[in-house]
Parts: sequence; structure tokens; C-alpha cells
Amino acid sequence: MADNEVKENVTHMNVQDYDLKRREALEKIDNAKFGWFHIRACIVSGVGFFTDAYDIFAINLVAVMLGYVYFGKNSLPPDVDLGIKVATPIGTFIGQFAFGILADILGRKKLLIIVFATFACCLVANSYVYSPVTKAFESNASVISVQGLLIFWRIILGIGIGGDYPLSAVITSEFATTTRRGAMMSAVFAMQGIGILVAAIVSTITIVAFHSTISATDYSHIDYCWRIVTGVGAIPGLVALYFRLTIPETPRFTMDIERNVNQAAQDISTVLESGSYKPREQEVIIKVDAPKASLSDFFAYFGKWENGKVLFGTAFTWFVLDVAFYGIGLNNNIILKNIGFLGDGTDPYETLYKASVGNIIIALLGTVPGYWVTVFTIDSWGRRPIQLMGFALLTVIFIVLGFGYTPILNTSVELFIFIFTLSQFFFNFGPNTTTFVVPGEIFPTRYRSTGHGISAASGKLGAIISQVGFFKLKDFGGAPGSNAFIDHLFKIFAAFMLAGFIATYFFVPETKGTSLEDLSNENQEGFVKDKRSADN
Repeated sequence: MADNEVKENVTHMNVQDYDLKRREALEKIDNAKFGWFHIRACIVSGVGFFTDAYDIFAINLVAVMLGYVYFGKNSLPPDVDLGIKVATPIGTFIGQFAFGILADILGRKKLLIIVFATFACCLVANSYVYSPVTKAFESNASVISVQGLLIFWRIILGIGIGGDYPLSAVITSEFATTTRRGAMMSAVFAMQGIGILVAAIVSTITIVAFHSTISATDYSHIDYCWRIVTGVGAIPGLVALYFRLTIPETPRFTMDIERNVNQAAQDISTVLESGSYKPREQEVIIKVDAPKASLSDFFAYFGKWENGKVLFGTAFTWFVLDVAFYGIGLNNNIILKNIGFLGDGTDPYETLYKASVGNIIIALLGTVPGYWVTVFTIDSWGRRPIQLMGFALLTVIFIVLGFGYTPILNTSVELFIFIFTLSQFFFNFGPNTTTFVVPGEIFPTRYRSTGHGISAASGKLGAIISQVGFFKLKDFGGAPGSNAFIDHLFKIFAAFMLAGFIATYFFVPETKGTSLEDLSNENQEGFVKDKRSADN
């Protein structure tokens, strides 16, 4: 073995010492004083989530701009609109599932492709056929359209975003103290609300900046607008990339998956005492034997009802939540248009400006406050009560919007906007946050990212189904573009929220104030076992 290679010491020291050392190290990080390193961990994961939300929900506004530039109206053809909006959830579904597993194998801080895909999205253009006869590109013979390229790159973008879900959740939960873990994880997720808000603000500023060049007959400068709005999303991604590369591997991954108790204990002491982290030095590694992830072990663990029901609960509740959350969230402009807020679309500046401002209003009044109320209450009130309350109130709100849709609009548009904004508040002061938090806490270290990835991917499956269903059903019973079925969609969303309430009640446990190891439902005494070998 070369001198610069890491050597593995497998001498049979007292295993009980390592088992005790592991538990002492975990207790140290669970009970640590909240400090700069915890803030830094939140920033690392939070900036990633800010980028994720910006990129996901900016398309709600970009789609209107694309409609003007490439189709001369304030909307895209239904199939194109569906393709562009569903592309990212499809990619996210793939990324959440695949990266959730990979993070339990490779580590918590690997892999970030969001920046590249975001940058690529803002540069797409039609690809034309070159004619050797005219020695020019034929404008009526496009090989690949903007829409096709945008769909492709948004799928790639979605894979990167999907990977960030389990990574951000697990990085935060495994560094957090027990008493503040919920607030830390919620604060990371709350950056999604800030991302949604900033996307609308950037869109508004861009539209205002191009005001003098946007007219009812000239849409060419709107092409600059959508590219700017999209491209700005790469900037926070660069910040996230830097922070992600400079944070240490989580001590729980080092202990329970790399099985290096000494290194994990050293990492914990370093970061808690200094508030920073220095790269590991080459040293003798003492590996111990601990439960290892494998397909047979996965089925053995989740085959127990008390464990399997929790995975079902976190996955199903996220699924039903995202049916409504993305069905509405990616189509806010359709709701705004249906209540007459966007006008008739003949004035592109007015339409784009109102669409952007409308999204700012919804974000400021409902979305952002909902996230931060959760941050300040989740560790005192608990995850389960907040989730039950959110699902219950959303059920009531969607029943009101569904059955009272026309009467409310005829009475007061302002009242409708208030009730609709209230739904955004209780999404986020409710299951949209808690379905992210709980699966990042409840599973053992070797399956924590996998369990979160499965749960999150189930949510995106709901988002995909909802997005396809929304576009297929929204005009049912009326002319194309009439949105005649919107009231019935609210009733359908109410049924899904009720299902989420029932599943939460029976399958989702409370996790507040409990260590990650106790939540894993595995005996922590003797977790490190006597049987060791160099192969382990």
C-alpha cells in the first residue's frame, strides 16, 4: 500500500468503547448550543431551496412571455404549456428518487447540476435547417423548437432540483440540535417561499425595465425578458454550489455508513468548538461494524409494520399534498385570468405586469408568512398537529372555493383572492412544510435520504398527475380556454386534502424533541457490534 493511501486499522479494540463513543458523540451534537455552524448549515441548504423554488415557479410567469414571443398571444398552446410545466416535476421525480438513494451511498453533499441546466434554459433557441441551395437557414424548417429544447433542459433542471430535496433535508437534520431541528429544517424549506417571491419580483422589474419597448404589435423584446428571468435563477445556484462544496460530510453518515466513529467524533468537536470545518487529514481509520444498507436489510427494516407504515404515511401525505399544491401553484395565472385580474391579454405589458404583481401579492400575503409561522411554531406545537390542522383547513377552504366559486366571484373578487391566498398560507403553515420535515427525521441514517427521496418522489408523482389532470379537465364542459371546470377542480383538491388528514392521523407520528436515533426505532445500545473485518 502506498504511503499516501489511507490505511485501515482493524485491530480488535474494545467494541464497547466505540459504541459508547458513538452515543456520546451523537448526544454532543444533539444537545449542542445553537451557533454559527448551525446557521451555516441552514444557509447551505436554504440557498439551494431558494434556487429550486425560483426555477420551478418562475415558469408560471415565463410561460406567459413565451406565449407572446412564439405564438402572439398571452398563453401557450395547451400541449406546449403542459409540456413545459410538467417537465420539471418529471425531472424532479427522477432526481428525488435516484439522488435519495445515492446520498445514502456516496454522501450528503455530492452532486449539483442546477446551475448548468438553468443557464442552458435561458439560452435555448429554434434550430433551423441549413439549405445548400440558398446558403441560408430556412426559417420555416425548424429541426428543434425552443419549446422542445426548453422541455429537455427543464427535465435536466428538475433532476438537479430533485436531488437537492433529500440532500438539503438530511444535511440539515443530521447537523441540527434536537430542540431546534424542526425550526432549522423549516427555515431551509421556507427559502422556497422567498424563491417564489423573488421570481415574481425579478419578473416585475424586468417587465418594467422593458416597458418602452413592449407594445401590442411588437413582442420581440419580451424574448429578452423571459431569458433574463430564467437566467437570474443561476446566480443563487452558484452561491449554493460554493457552500455545498465547503460543508463537511455529516457526522452521522461518517459514523453509521462510513463506520468511522473516530473521524465523526473529531468532526463534531471541530465544528462545534470552532464554528468552522477544516478538510480531513490523512490518518489511520478505525472502522467498526454497524448495520449496513442492502436490499435485504431495507425490506427487513421496512417490512416491520411499525416502520413500513411510517414510510407509507410520509409518501402518501406528500403525494396528496402536491396534487393540490402544484395543481394550483403552477397555474396561478390561470386563476388570476379567470377572475379578470389579467385583462383580455391584448396589452402585453399590462398582462405581464399584472401577472407578476399578482404573484407577488399571493406570495407576500399567503405563501411567505405561512412558511415562517411554521418555523416559529414547529418545535413547540409539533409536526403532526400542524399537518393535521393544515389538511383540515385546506379541505374546508377548497370546499368553499369549489361550491361557492361563482357566488363568491359575483359578490366580491377581493373576497375570492382573500380565500385563495388563505389556502396558500395554510399550505405552508401546514403540510407543505411538515411533509418535507418528517421524512428527514424519522428513518435511520442508512435509509434517511432514501426514505426522504421516496416520499418526495411520491409528491412529485402527485404533481405530475395533477398537472396533466388540470390541463385535461380545466375546460371540461366549456369551450377551449374557458376554464369552465375550475370550480370542480377545487372540489377534487378538497377530497385529496381530506385523504391527507386521514393518512396523517393514522400513519404519521410526532417527531419533535426526539433524537434521530430514537426515531429510527432501532436499539442504540450495542449498535456497533463485535464482528469486524477489513472488508467491512
